[in-house]
Amino acid sequence: MSSLAAALAAEREKIGTEIGVSNWITVDQQMIDRFADVTHDDQWIHVDPERAAAETPFGGAIAHGFLTLSLASRFVYDVLPAQPGQVMGINYGFNRLRFLAPVRAGSRLRGRFTLKDVRQRSSTELLREHHLTVEIEGQVTPALVAEWLGLSIFPDSRGATN
Repeated sequence: MSSLAAALAAEREKIGTEIGVSNWITVDQQMIDRFADVTHDDQWIHVDPERAAAETPFGGAIAHGFLTLSLASRFVYDVLPAQPGQVMGINYGFNRLRFLAPVRAGSRLRGRFTLKDVRQRSSTELLREHHLTVEIEGQVTPALVAEWLGLSIFPDSRGATN
């Protein structure tokens, strides 16, 4: 049995189950400011804590939604190791994404992953869909929920990848 076929069989058994929960990451004002610098998104609700405290219901600065989303790339390393024989993993996108709660500066976040579906996309690729919830420590409403697609790439019968 090829490593792709073995991975597909193993993953199918996990559909509908929680795969894992990542470590916590603190989103502090320095991280928010650095993200604003990189993305050129310096809206005051992110980079001016005093004004955000005075003029918003958030009590201070909040993280960019895309900063929160970008941390999913780190969360996945804590939860989804490469499968035997896999040569790389590729972010394939999202079917659905919703930002549900603001992330205040100083909050801690983690990702919770449940396998929703897996299928063979080609002779070298498995397409996995995970339900991702990014939790905010101490809050009931998560920062975001998403259906995240990822490709697991395996070598073909000659050992090459497409």
